[in-house]
Amino acid sequence: MQIFVNGRQRTVPEGATLAQLLAQLELQAHHVAVEINMELVPRAQHERHRLADGDRLEVVTLVGGG
Repeated sequence: MQIFVNGRQRTVPEGATLAQLLAQLELQAHHVAVEINMELVPRAQHERHRLADGDRLEVVTLVGGG
């Protein structure tokens, strides 16, 4: 199925979870904030949130520093 991550089209398997996508992108859940279709998805829901065809995700990486 086709989804959009930060404006770029991406193919993911049917039934993929948000956690699986983040692993595929080599991102650690505690370092990102994810919005799907303009709604923030809490980290506690990443494992069980199933992606749907046409979903639009915005993934923001948190950066520390000073």
